[in-house]
Amino acid sequence: MQSKKTDKSRLPSRHVTEGASRAPHRSYFYAMDLTEEDINQPFVGVATCWNEAAPCNIALNWQAQSVKEGVKAAHGTPREFTTITVTDGIAMGHEGMRSSLASRDAIADTVELTMRGHCYDAIVGLAGCDKSLPGMMMAMVRLNTPSVFMYGGSILPGHYKGKDITVQDMFEAVGKYQAGQMTDAELGIMERVACPSAGACGGQFTANTMACVSEAVGLALLNSSGMPAPYESRGQYGVASGKAVMNLIEKDIRARDIVTRKSLENAARVVACTGGSTNAGLHLPAIAHEAGIDFDLFDVCDIFHDTPYFVDMKPGGQFVAKDLYEAGGVPVVMKELRKAGLIHEDCMTSSGRTIGEELDMIRGEADGRVIHTVANPITKTGGVVGLKGNIAPDGAIVKVAGMSEDQQIFTGPARVFECEEDAFQAVQDRAYEEGEVIVIRNEGPAGGPGMREMLATTSALSGQGMGKKVALITDGRFSGATRGFCVGHVGPEAAHGGPIGMLKNGDVITIDAIKGEISVDLSDEELAARREAWKGPRETIYSSGALWKYAQLVGSARYGAVTHPGAKEEKHVYMDI
Repeated sequence: MQSKKTDKSRLPSRHVTEGASRAPHRSYFYAMDLTEEDINQPFVGVATCWNEAAPCNIALNWQAQSVKEGVKAAHGTPREFTTITVTDGIAMGHEGMRSSLASRDAIADTVELTMRGHCYDAIVGLAGCDKSLPGMMMAMVRLNTPSVFMYGGSILPGHYKGKDITVQDMFEAVGKYQAGQMTDAELGIMERVACPSAGACGGQFTANTMACVSEAVGLALLNSSGMPAPYESRGQYGVASGKAVMNLIEKDIRARDIVTRKSLENAARVVACTGGSTNAGLHLPAIAHEAGIDFDLFDVCDIFHDTPYFVDMKPGGQFVAKDLYEAGGVPVVMKELRKAGLIHEDCMTSSGRTIGEELDMIRGEADGRVIHTVANPITKTGGVVGLKGNIAPDGAIVKVAGMSEDQQIFTGPARVFECEEDAFQAVQDRAYEEGEVIVIRNEGPAGGPGMREMLATTSALSGQGMGKKVALITDGRFSGATRGFCVGHVGPEAAHGGPIGMLKNGDVITIDAIKGEISVDLSDEELAARREAWKGPRETIYSSGALWKYAQLVGSARYGAVTHPGAKEEKHVYMDI
């Protein structure tokens, strides 16, 4: 009996399945045991960032199988493929971290190329570690296909000396060990229990921050990101995601129907109220760029400033992702934001319903412990703050979640380092003074290259008990696990002639996170004179390969450190080829 054919006249897969000229292509599909019915159905790319690099990604493989079940149940043909991941926890503190941010754009590029090359009609993308989440979402918006995102889930918390711990505690333990406050045996025991399962880092670090973003922006099904990775019942979200993407195909709801200026504002609200990672200030503009939406660091930070912080998550607070899930997760957080009129309810989501319609179905309420009420927040403004001043004309960003107001103003002399390694060595050697502002430059997207995170250095400072006694600024980034007064994304970066490249030891720097200002006590004339005497960017060892290419293409952190012109310059949309 002849199978029923899908009308593929508007679907990309018609280019590889329809007509006599595509008989060679169909022969490949038959070689993989597809049936005529399979070939006649929509093709759905099921993209994962699975690998064996770290626990963040290890559960994505089996979760992809549940997505495929959902696609098949809704009469689609899933085609699984993988892309790279660079896992920050492994890459941290050495040259490998230069690959981290570049991997975000490589993920977006490779997913795009795979989808284009094989003419898939839609995508369900699964990701686990920091840069793989925005990379996958960027690909979805770039392609503008019907798209559903699914997070692989967080790791379960470790347990040590009666407390829940995360990998953040391990990085800080290194500082305690170097300070003689921890023995070899204690460090050895702690490292064996800190990360007890599959899943991404457990606090409101970058992976969980961007997982919350995936729900808030509408690309992920509501509540799909919260359940920890080891829970086998995560499979139900995979099945539901597979069915959801088929519904989007039928209704012709595409990624850019979901990712709009309003939905990006919703996402920024959720980052702010949960004390999320400063890296969201980089990734939200990059996702917006793929849709041709103007939404830069200053736009993100304006929303951060106007949003109360009321979810008590590590690193600034007490709880981990598992606790947030058990308290009701992102849906309850967004319900609280809605009570304050801080959510655009008319934004479309991957369920085919608006976020307002989705929230109407949520029965949970704030528990007052993990999720405080919006009427009684931890602080009245967001856990992440934008800064601007004569050091950072293109802005900078700092996480203040867990800091009191008196800790959010800092003035001190600069101690300047030309790279992270020099700064880390100085911290190890205690070659710095209380009250100083540590400056780490030449670590921007182009100058690094790769805009490394400084978690090893900031954690060592915290481990030495100096996290609140010094400040740190950089044109690089900070991990979502960073705490203390640490300012990142200072722009323009040193390699582009930014003022951070003109600073000298002893220059007096003031950081005021309450007013949103960062400045050095130098006149415009003195800064101009130093710029005139500047000898150009520091030479790096990367003169070929992927990092050289990245350094040539990458733009300012203010606009997301993107590597191509974006949707504003496109002459066609993939779905309409």
